[in-house]
Amino acid sequence: MERFCIQTQTLLSFLLVLLLFISRSFASTKNDDVDGGKRVQIRVGLVLDLGSLKGKIVKNSVSMALSYFYAIHNDYKTRVSVSLRNSHGEPLLALASAVDLLKTEGVEAIIGGNSLLEAKLLGELGEKARVPMISLDSPFSLSLSKYTHLIQATHDSTSEAKGITSFINVFDWNSVALVYEDHDDWRESMQLLVEHFHENGVRVQSKVGFTVSSSEDFVMGRLQQLKDLGTTVFVVHLSEVIATHLFPCARRLGLMGDGFVWILTAKTMNSFHENIDDFTKQAMEGVVGFKSYIPMSIELQNFTLRWRKSLPVEEAELTRLSISGIWAHDIAFALARAAEVIRMPNVTSTLLEEITKTRFNGLSGDFQLNDKKLLSNKFEIINMIGSSERRVGFLNSNGSFSNRRHLSSTHNKLETIIWPGGSAQSPKGTSLIDSDRKKLRVLVTSSNRFPRLMKVETDPVTNELIVEGFCIEVFRASISPFNYEVEYIPWLNGSNYDNLAYALHSQKDKYDAAVGDITITSNRSTYVDFTLPFTEMGLGIVAVKERIWLIERAENKEFQGSWPQQIGVVLWFGFSTLVYAHREKLKHNLSRFVVTVWVFAVLILTASYTATLTSMMTVQQIRFNSNEDYVGHLSGSLIANVALTSSSLRAMRSLGLNSAADYAQALLNKTVSFVVDELPYLKVVLGENPTHFFMVKTQSTTNGFGFMFQKGFELVPNVSREISKLRTSEKLNEMEKRWFDNQLPYTTDDTSNPITLYRFRGLFIIIGVSFAFALAVLVILCLRDKWEILVDNLDLSQRLRHFRIHFVRSIHTSPLDDPIGETAVQMAQQNRQ
Repeated sequence: MERFCIQTQTLLSFLLVLLLFISRSFASTKNDDVDGGKRVQIRVGLVLDLGSLKGKIVKNSVSMALSYFYAIHNDYKTRVSVSLRNSHGEPLLALASAVDLLKTEGVEAIIGGNSLLEAKLLGELGEKARVPMISLDSPFSLSLSKYTHLIQATHDSTSEAKGITSFINVFDWNSVALVYEDHDDWRESMQLLVEHFHENGVRVQSKVGFTVSSSEDFVMGRLQQLKDLGTTVFVVHLSEVIATHLFPCARRLGLMGDGFVWILTAKTMNSFHENIDDFTKQAMEGVVGFKSYIPMSIELQNFTLRWRKSLPVEEAELTRLSISGIWAHDIAFALARAAEVIRMPNVTSTLLEEITKTRFNGLSGDFQLNDKKLLSNKFEIINMIGSSERRVGFLNSNGSFSNRRHLSSTHNKLETIIWPGGSAQSPKGTSLIDSDRKKLRVLVTSSNRFPRLMKVETDPVTNELIVEGFCIEVFRASISPFNYEVEYIPWLNGSNYDNLAYALHSQKDKYDAAVGDITITSNRSTYVDFTLPFTEMGLGIVAVKERIWLIERAENKEFQGSWPQQIGVVLWFGFSTLVYAHREKLKHNLSRFVVTVWVFAVLILTASYTATLTSMMTVQQIRFNSNEDYVGHLSGSLIANVALTSSSLRAMRSLGLNSAADYAQALLNKTVSFVVDELPYLKVVLGENPTHFFMVKTQSTTNGFGFMFQKGFELVPNVSREISKLRTSEKLNEMEKRWFDNQLPYTTDDTSNPITLYRFRGLFIIIGVSFAFALAVLVILCLRDKWEILVDNLDLSQRLRHFRIHFVRSIHTSPLDDPIGETAVQMAQQNRQ
């Protein structure tokens, strides 16, 4: 009887399903008849890597979502149909597939672009074709913001960085090691983590980068270095492919036991699937990860069941709907809604505009685009226990944590976390100060061509390496605040520092940094990270100082006469040649003296106001001579070679020199007319020979010397900060004086103190005194020659009489105003006589 009931129930269920199918088919047929077969097809392209789990999940999710959507909205007059292309994980092939979809299928939107490069290529294509491009789970990057037709569905990297930083601060860990994937898709979000760590007092002890092609030996070697540094807290930002190789290696090295902490970013956790092998799962026990939060709902459960049942046999390995698949479902719903709206009467908006306006409650939560981005900023915290994931809490939107489902909760607690090693007690972590002193392996340039800059020698007695010079003194001062033991390793492969940069980049297991006379260049920066420059930037030109002699020929008849006449003529001739030819002769030494003083004043004023022009003319003269004379430069220097081939310093013939002594010798014996090099090298030459050479400073066409570190090394910002402190505190200037000597005869174009008349007050006083002196002498000579004549011809008594008359008239005006009064006075004076 029981068996009969079961069979009856099964039969009834089958009949109900059949009836439902027939009714839907009939309704669909009837609706087609009503519309006369006029449903509008909206073609959408789907470009995926169908060889990956992610691609297979997204493909099935989009197909299932559209089928379910139109089953619910059967009355819609539009139908979104999907045209599929396989990109095989190649961005260029994805771009070619997108172009083909636009040309052959006439698609009105394309879904794809799960890598940063692929998203950029599709973004460019979308701008040209004016077609929406929808990227699923591509990295969040500011470089994608310029594409107006690109829609992104991904998690919010900024919110994630804040959450991980808060998590670390909750447990009072103040130093971490960052293990990241050395790929464009991961670097920008990794840098966000670093910035938030620094802003919140979390030190990055070290950064280790891996690639998909990293060998197991390489991974083991780099992890061993982290272990030697005493690192116990690790933040992992890797794809699933690399992470599944990382944790077994870490377990073998004893890094997955008590006292260690491993934190996985959301991008890493979102990529994990249940089909990873048991060995990897066991190695990851105790790991804590952040994961984009998807709220549980009946709709999500039902869709997941339908999705699993619809999978073909060959895709049986897909056991869980990924977050990308859930976002793909909501994107498909948004496209179907928007397609229906734009085909309505009197609607003029585009498909892109309608997608951005669409609002609904999707599987991922509230679907709403903000600035063409569907950003997931809510995260759940997962603890890997055995072969399963255990949720221990949530990251609230305000940055706090909760062990409840309601993310608005203020209960700032997490459930108990089982850490690596099986302990429920929170690890203490390590402090950069409290940890054992770390070793820094530094390559040093050892050519010894400019010992004042860098000198590397081996002590013949102790066989120890002796490193000294300006560069090494600045380096030691810059790293002194940090807890590092430095091991210096000579660079013995020549003066091509491009090779040095590449060696530092490619041999991460041997070297950490490089110090010496290393110029910061863009080419080297692709392999290493540079600190701020610690030397003056730019190129300079050094030449020999010229001397002038005055030759006088006594045979000239114009120079004959008394000694005062000859001396006056000689001095006058010398100065007058500066201003005009000798058409008129000045025979008096006094006039020559006045003109000589004036010539001095004119020369000083002219020289002062045309200093910049004089400097420019000097450079021009050197440039003109460079076409004929040899130009010296540092042998093997790429910077000098580039300078000598530029338009401003082009030289027909150049000569490579190897040291400061070679520079000085070549200049003094006229082997070269001048030397072109970077300012630090020329400072050494000028400091050793301050009286023989002078330097004309040119534009800052180089970036100065800097210290090289491995990409992402934690000391780069710290050392740069210390260099800035040394510069502002004048300590860097003091170091330069000790190593380069303070007597540097520069010509300068500084105009910070403008030239005014007040600055020449002394000159004008000298001119005024000289002119007054000449005038006084002239008056005395005139009086001496005319004195007797003046005395003989001057009737002093008569003059006095007339003066007295005028004086009386000026006092008593009324009686003296008429001629009668004046006559009376004269008669009275005669009577007195």
